[in-house]
Amino acid sequence: MKLLVRNLTRSITEAEVRELFESYGTVQSCVLVMDKEKGSSKGFGFVEMPKTGEAKAAMKNLNGKDIDGNRIRVKKSESNE
Repeated sequence: MKLLVRNLTRSITEAEVRELFESYGTVQSCVLVMDKEKGSSKGFGFVEMPKTGEAKAAMKNLNGKDIDGNRIRVKKSESNE
């Protein structure tokens, strides 16, 4: 299941996001959308978890969680990328 993660701090790394989600299961991929000009995160990204149950647990537990002063939002991605 592909999850959209929004409202991340711009200084967070893919490794940090991956670590957050790995506490709920296997992470297949983790990609932050980067600002090409500034070289920093745009504040959102995608996490792919192969097991639906683990993805749903991550979504339930991480949505609204305060990470570095930001309440992140996690939902199922509508994207077919």
